[in-house]
Amino acid sequence: MTENPNDLKRFTPLERANHWFVAICFIAMALSGLAFFHPAFWPLAQLFGGGVWTRILHPFVGVLLAVSFGFLFLQFRSFNRMTQADWEWMKRIGRLLGGDDRNMPPQEKFNAGEKLMFWALSGCLLLMLLSGIFMWRAFFPAPAAFVRFASLVHAAAGAVMIGLIFGHIYAALWTRGTIGAMVYGTVSRAWARQHHATWYRRMIGG
Repeated sequence: MTENPNDLKRFTPLERANHWFVAICFIAMALSGLAFFHPAFWPLAQLFGGGVWTRILHPFVGVLLAVSFGFLFLQFRSFNRMTQADWEWMKRIGRLLGGDDRNMPPQEKFNAGEKLMFWALSGCLLLMLLSGIFMWRAFFPAPAAFVRFASLVHAAAGAVMIGLIFGHIYAALWTRGTIGAMVYGTVSRAWARQHHATWYRRMIGG
């Protein structure tokens, strides 16, 4: 793809690389976690070399996911603070879902839906990290009752996180140009003006 000099830079190479690394780690965690969740999903363990290797790799990949998402959190947390315009955007989300995205309140770099998704994913991952630590009995021995409770929290947070990621993927596919922004790092001025007008004006100095 030839870069258009008029396009706006949306994500740096480091931000994009970290995003895709988080995505790869999450897919590995979701597939291996599902293998433990229910016998119907146990064949997924073969993707990681069988049950033993799945149990070994799952927590270590979880640590990689937590660390890489931590960097992502530090990179984007300042852009995801909710404002009055964001809450007004949420009040009109029915229009957006109905196909009318022309009369939404102007948004910054991320819209209200993306911001709420960011904080929800951050909360779920924190719960999964804390509960996962107490489930990792080889390094953090804990009472059996506590491990059972941690397992419940871990499974619930994981299920919510999988649902959120499906929503994230759907929204990215639905809004044309979004995936290209995370692949190439740029967006057209028309895309920015339509979907993130406040950010667009700031980027062009207007």
